[in-house]
Amino acid sequence: MGSLYSEHPTWLHRLSPALKLVLMAVLSTLLFLVQSPLVMGICSVACAVLWFSLGKATRVARRLMVSVLIAAALIAAFHAYMGNYALAATSALRLACASTLGVALTVTTHPTHILQLLEALLAPLAKLGFPAQRVALQLALMMRFIEHFFVQWKRLDDAYRLRTGKAGGFRLLAPLTIQMLQTAQRVADALFARLGQ
Repeated sequence: MGSLYSEHPTWLHRLSPALKLVLMAVLSTLLFLVQSPLVMGICSVACAVLWFSLGKATRVARRLMVSVLIAAALIAAFHAYMGNYALAATSALRLACASTLGVALTVTTHPTHILQLLEALLAPLAKLGFPAQRVALQLALMMRFIEHFFVQWKRLDDAYRLRTGKAGGFRLLAPLTIQMLQTAQRVADALFARLGQ
């Protein structure tokens, strides 16, 4: 499967996956506690600085972030139409900031390291009979499929643009769904073959 992980070295690559995950969890939680548009604006400036500090590493996720910003703008427009301008600002900026933190983690942390970290975090629960390795694998697969979804969407959109000169938009949903189902089937077959041995 494709990945949003970038091989371009950045300062964030040098931090341990555990520290990055903790920071993302704490900062994302704080984002949802903030209700002031001014404070959220300051947070968005900090997230923009984080994004630009990663340089070329963000190239693989730029189209994803454009989609996020479009979604944030639509949310802001809806709340503004309803007359709640403060909620429009905080909701849109919160989505943009949380997505920036998630993408920063994804592009600077190898998927294997994330899986190892999840297994280590869930390991103590294994003593209580909790299927830690299975749950860690499920979480890692979920994260990889989210990445794969956007990578495939980008590839299909690029191919459509080359043929027609226009963006694919909703026309790509059908082929994208078919490709995702095929990928899921291949992964399921591979897991069945490996775990069944």
